[in-house]
Amino acid sequence: MPDMPATTVFTIGELSRRTGLPVKTIRFYSDEGLLPPTQRTGAGYRLYDAHALARLELVRTLRELGIGLPDVSRALARETTVRDLATSHVDALDEQIRRLRLRRAVLRAVLKRDSELEEVKLMNRIAQMPDEERRRLVEEFWAEMMQGLDVDPEFYARMQSAKPDLPDDPTPEQLEAWIEFAELVQDPGFRQSIRTMSERHSATREAGEYEQPTKAQQENWAAWMTDARSALDAGHAPDSPAGQALADAIATASARPDQDPADPAVRYKMADGIAVGADPRAERYWQLLATINGWPAIPSRQEEVQFLLAALRAS
Repeated sequence: MPDMPATTVFTIGELSRRTGLPVKTIRFYSDEGLLPPTQRTGAGYRLYDAHALARLELVRTLRELGIGLPDVSRALARETTVRDLATSHVDALDEQIRRLRLRRAVLRAVLKRDSELEEVKLMNRIAQMPDEERRRLVEEFWAEMMQGLDVDPEFYARMQSAKPDLPDDPTPEQLEAWIEFAELVQDPGFRQSIRTMSERHSATREAGEYEQPTKAQQENWAAWMTDARSALDAGHAPDSPAGQALADAIATASARPDQDPADPAVRYKMADGIAVGADPRAERYWQLLATINGWPAIPSRQEEVQFLLAALRAS
């Protein structure tokens, strides 16, 4: 804007032509005290000088950035700084953007599931859960799974420590995973499945049958899954030599000193014990948690597990 003599004054119409703002808007700003007239004509018409023109440009800029009239007034009165206004409004916009992204992700999940109204309400409530409530949901789930039972505290502490940590700016996939995860841990069937697993775990601990098989499974599980995958890829059946070799390895590693690893009854019992913890929903629990937290993806091992169980039972 070229320099203008300090004595230059403008009518509201001239301000409108120079700034592109409607006369009605400029008059409103003036009435609100944001743009007091420099002087008035004898007929009472408002006149504005170059300083008022610059002030009007600042008001327009702040309003275009979404800053409300009270904050604009405070800035013009130097009760706050533009920097402070920008800081607070950036924070507010970040929160608004976060909420809009959550809504978009919920709506995408609604489209994918073709959800009914009640499910939409539930999904929206789940999506809006604060971090503290998300973590408490998991803590309460595992507390119920071990209540009144003699369980390995170290193992269950690890289970409880893995919390869903949804980022402030989640991807639609992360939010969908969180919705499914929250539904899963509240599902009565899943809760009963994990509780049954915990009860069996507790019973074997009390009987002194727990430590050795569990340690063997922890140490050898990855290798057994690899062998099962190789057998499946080669087209072998569970009762094939490859399947039986795997069953032999599992039974030998898992049998207690008082058990015969070749005994079919012992192997069948081992298979039952493994099957209790092989619920596909338990695997899905960890897959969803990995997606929510941005961990490496966890591939499904259900085919390998079923092959392993069938091999043990076929021997």
